[in-house]
Amino acid sequence: MLKGLYTAYTGMINEQNRMDIMTNNLANANTVGFKKEGSTSQAFDDVLALKIKDTSESPNCAKKLGSMSMGVKIGENYTDYGQGSFRETGNVFDVAIAGNGFFAIEFTNKAGETSTKYTRDGSFTVNADGYLVTEDGDYVLDEDGERIELDPLKNSMIDSAGNIYQDDSMEAKIGIVDFEDYNYLEKYGENLYQTVEGFTEKEATAQVRSGYLEMANVQVVSEMVNMINITRAYETNQKIIQTYDGSLDIAVNQLGRLS
Repeated sequence: MLKGLYTAYTGMINEQNRMDIMTNNLANANTVGFKKEGSTSQAFDDVLALKIKDTSESPNCAKKLGSMSMGVKIGENYTDYGQGSFRETGNVFDVAIAGNGFFAIEFTNKAGETSTKYTRDGSFTVNADGYLVTEDGDYVLDEDGERIELDPLKNSMIDSAGNIYQDDSMEAKIGIVDFEDYNYLEKYGENLYQTVEGFTEKEATAQVRSGYLEMANVQVVSEMVNMINITRAYETNQKIIQTYDGSLDIAVNQLGRLS
């Protein structure tokens, strides 16, 4: 009888995890280059149930009741790298990637340590020193992994290959990096990704769109519908627990009462 309490409990925990992911997606619906996340559910392995002290079938073994499910557990979370929509800005250094790939960024943490991170957020600008940087001031890297230095006083143009021209002279090419398997990428924070051990780079075939930004691939209406379904599933498990609690109350405080 008490097994149902634990089964409903695991269902509530699983729905809570799904809700956390959905709310994070909605919170980043307007974040440039954000890729939404999802979650999976996984069943616990069934266990063999036995009737304790019932040796009617065998003198040495308890009577078997069959297999019993122990509920659901949280599976793996995943990232949907699908293409987001483009928003036109008219700013030359706002660039979006059409296809697969990431911009390479020289990221500096609070301890002053630098490393290469990756992003789909192409909100770039030229700083006072003439370097192409992100909104947070991190350097954008070219195809050779070097910082991109430009003349802020010259007119600039970026073609679909990522080549940057100033006064009809090619100055640099924005580096776009792609990977064989995105399972070797993980979210770092600040709209950045980092690689994990075992990753393999491959040639990027994506195109660059100057004057546009790629928006989050979050469909707000779909996420809201999913949130309603999650809430209802959570409430259903909650009512199961309340039902079991009421049954236990009757069993303990009424059926066992001496008149």
